[in-house]
Amino acid sequence: MVELDAPKVTEFVKLTGLKQQRLEDGSLSFAALTQIEIYGKYIKKENEGMEVRDASNAKDVKYYTTDRLREEFHIANLFTKDNIRMVYSHTDRIIVIGMMPIKLELKLEAGKELAAEYFLERRELGCINIGGEGIITVDGEEFVMNPRDGIYVGKGHRDLKFRSVDETNPAKFYITSCPAHTEYPTVKIDITKARKVPCGSVEDCNKRVINQYIHPEVMKSCQLAMGLTQLEVGSNWNTMPCHTHDRRLEVYLYLDMGQNDAVFHMMGEAKETRHIVMHNEEAVISPSWSIHSGVGTKNYSFIWAMCGENQEFTDMDHIETKELR
Repeated sequence: MVELDAPKVTEFVKLTGLKQQRLEDGSLSFAALTQIEIYGKYIKKENEGMEVRDASNAKDVKYYTTDRLREEFHIANLFTKDNIRMVYSHTDRIIVIGMMPIKLELKLEAGKELAAEYFLERRELGCINIGGEGIITVDGEEFVMNPRDGIYVGKGHRDLKFRSVDETNPAKFYITSCPAHTEYPTVKIDITKARKVPCGSVEDCNKRVINQYIHPEVMKSCQLAMGLTQLEVGSNWNTMPCHTHDRRLEVYLYLDMGQNDAVFHMMGEAKETRHIVMHNEEAVISPSWSIHSGVGTKNYSFIWAMCGENQEFTDMDHIETKELR
């Protein structure tokens, strides 16, 4: 007797609200289409508007599976062609955004999740370009963004546009945004103007330089802090000995990694640690109650962003390594 495979199931997804745009070569493109991945008979839809993630309780997280941990805290597919990927976390209401304009100029707008007329009506943002040369236009003023250049844009700016200079080497704009209640001016910060803090040692495998872009000693912001940490060759640990800061959330974006490299990002309470495996240009949300540390197969870089009660970079609750479990 021959057993037949189960009949295949076909599902149809109706895409609505798409805006048609004509490209320079005359062809038509759909901007920021819903990306659809087919897994057997299931259809997984990503990048459809703004993804919203609820705050998580430390007492519950210790029972999460690998998949559930990643679902709650891991952010992938941040940089896809001519698309804006946005993740809104209810923890301190930070928004993580990735965009890689190639043929299109992308405009950052408020969705229903913000209940605002425009994106920065009640928010501020920081951006670091991790790709090729790009241009950010803020209310008509253009800012050339070379690789590793950063910018702060304060509350009240209405028109935000992003484009690449060379579509064969596109810009990759990594953005974080949080609520703001005061207006501060736009400030362009290239990596040479960032405040540099060398730390760590070769012996401890954590020699690195912290580049503070959005920081009280560099410029003013309401609550957002943002920077880039670069590990030297031979170093692969970040933030170890580890800490928490109960007054602020933190998000890491790992980058400068090879295709087959990984960072094992440590999270959770000190007595209930977990890990998430991170690959190049992926982000992870670290709630205020969680440690946030990592070890890589090679040296790497990561962009950190924080928001919450204060901007004191040294306001940390340190944990001795011998206390970890």
